[in-house]
Amino acid sequence: MSARINRRAVLAGAAAVAMPILARAAWPEGAVTIVHGFAAGGNADIVSRILAEALTRKLGAQFVVEPRPGAGGTLAAGYAARARPDGSILAVLPGGHPVSAAIYKHLAYRTVEDFTWISLMTEYPFILATYNEHPVASIAGLIDYAKTSPNPLLCANVGNGSGQHMAGELLAALAHIPIKPVPYKGGQEGMLDVIGERLDLIIDTPSVLLEPVRARQLRALATTGSKRFFAMPDTPTIAEGGVPGYECNSWLGLAAPAGLPPELALRLNAIMREVLADPEMVAKLRGLGSDVVPTSGEEFRAKVAAEVVKWTKVVADAHIEQL
Repeated sequence: MSARINRRAVLAGAAAVAMPILARAAWPEGAVTIVHGFAAGGNADIVSRILAEALTRKLGAQFVVEPRPGAGGTLAAGYAARARPDGSILAVLPGGHPVSAAIYKHLAYRTVEDFTWISLMTEYPFILATYNEHPVASIAGLIDYAKTSPNPLLCANVGNGSGQHMAGELLAALAHIPIKPVPYKGGQEGMLDVIGERLDLIIDTPSVLLEPVRARQLRALATTGSKRFFAMPDTPTIAEGGVPGYECNSWLGLAAPAGLPPELALRLNAIMREVLADPEMVAKLRGLGSDVVPTSGEEFRAKVAAEVVKWTKVVADAHIEQL
C-alpha cells in the first residue's frame, strides 16, 4: 500500500512539473498578442519578436506580435490599458512610457495605475549619430555648429513623447542649442533619411544604429548613458563630450492591463525570469546592445513611478514644451 501511494505521489509530481507554468484554467484560449508602439524593424519590435518566440517554445501557447505605432508609443499603451485583463493581451513598454507622462498634457490612460507590471527586460543607452560627411564630429563640435548655423539641427526620433524625443530635447536644453525634432513611426525610416543627408542627426537605440555605425554608414557622436556603452567603449557619453549632467538611459519591459489576476502575474514573472536567464536569450539581447535586467513586478512598477517624477521635473526645469 505504501509503495502504491509513493508511486502515485511520484506520478502526480511528474505531472505537475510537466504542466505549463501558467495554469491552463487561468490562461485565455487562442493566441496571446504582445503589442508595442513602434514600427516593424525597430528595437521594441525586434525584442518583442524574440520574446514571443521564446514564450511560444516555453509554454506551447502561440504568442504573436502586433505593432501599433504612433504618438511615441502611447497608442499601443492606451490599447493595452483598455484590454481585458485575462492574459490575452500583453504589452512591451519602453523607457519612453514614463517620459510620455511628463511630455504629454493629456493621455488616455494612467501611466502607472492602468497596468499590471510583470518584469523589466532590458536596459540600454541611446546613440546619437550623424551622416559621415556632416561637418560635426563631436559633441563639442555639434554645440559650436548649432550655435553658428542659421537653421536648427534636424534630429530624427521615433515619435513625439518617446524616449528618443526626450533625449534630444534634453540635449537642446542643457547645451542651449536649437534642435528641431523630426518624428517617425520607427527608427528605420529616420535612419535612412539621416544616411541620405536629409536630416542632421538621429537619436535611437543600439539595435537600430549599432550596425550602421559599425558599417560606417553613420558616424556616432556620443551615447546618452551615465557611463560608456559596453558595445562602443571608444565612444564618449554626451556628458563627457561637453554637456555635464546629461543622462538618458532607456529600457523595455513586459506589462499587462491592470486587474490581471495576481496568480497569473506571478507566474508570468516566473517564466520571464526563466526566459531571461537562458544563455541564448542573453546572447541575443546583448547582441542588440542591451543589458538583461529581470525584476519583480513590484520593482518594475516602482521604477516606472520614480521615472514619471524624474522626467516631470526634467521637463519643468528645462522648460521643455509639453505636447
